[in-house]
Amino acid sequence: MMLYILLTVSLRQKGSSESKSLTGKEDVDEEPKPHPDAPWPVKKGGIWLKIYKHSLSLAFGLLFLISFALHFFGSYKDYNSEQMIKNKTTIGVYDYLFESRFWFESFQNWQSEFLAVASIVLLSIWLREKGSPESKPVDMAHEETP
Repeated sequence: MMLYILLTVSLRQKGSSESKSLTGKEDVDEEPKPHPDAPWPVKKGGIWLKIYKHSLSLAFGLLFLISFALHFFGSYKDYNSEQMIKNKTTIGVYDYLFESRFWFESFQNWQSEFLAVASIVLLSIWLREKGSPESKPVDMAHEETP
């Protein structure tokens, strides 16, 4: 999801409801201006504003790292448990990082995530869902980007 968010900042897809307009600036491109109802990082400015301006991608990046670490240690523990049951030697954390089983499991998860995101982006060009903010209006041309 972090990659999806970062790529939507600069990449455009003609006809995709997930893409920004191919021409012109949008509200999300404007620099934030402090006002009474603005979130506190906008009012504070400086490093807090820099972090807040990228907080969505940072949050998804952090969630990825946490889930990656949890998957790694869970898979590592499971692998060594199986090794002990089979009366084989266990391996260390560093060695497991280079085990094909771990990377196979990881890439299976990533493959399904990339497929889901790509499906949303590409199918939203031609298909519609009335009332959904993820969809273009039902009568909008395929080529138009909202």
